[in-house]
Amino acid sequence: MSPDTAAARGGLTLLTRADCGLCEQMLQELAALRLRHALPPLTLLDVDSERELQRRWGLKIPVLLLDEIPVCNARLDEQALLRALRDRHDAA
Repeated sequence: MSPDTAAARGGLTLLTRADCGLCEQMLQELAALRLRHALPPLTLLDVDSERELQRRWGLKIPVLLLDEIPVCNARLDEQALLRALRDRHDAA
């Protein structure tokens, strides 16, 4: 599934890679954030599954996308995510 497909369904996309400690950490932080805030569904996408994804994002993972727009990478930026979600809601 490409980020376009995930974005078309709405929700968050986390670009990950196998055996990536930062990816696992961001996933855990997102799970903890979900306990405090209503978050859209999360799609996990292996950056190595498509050549274009690997070329574009391979050195920046994990990358959290909201509607195909990067929110943060390497570390979860809770404030940036909540701000992007608020802006998305206000635009709807």
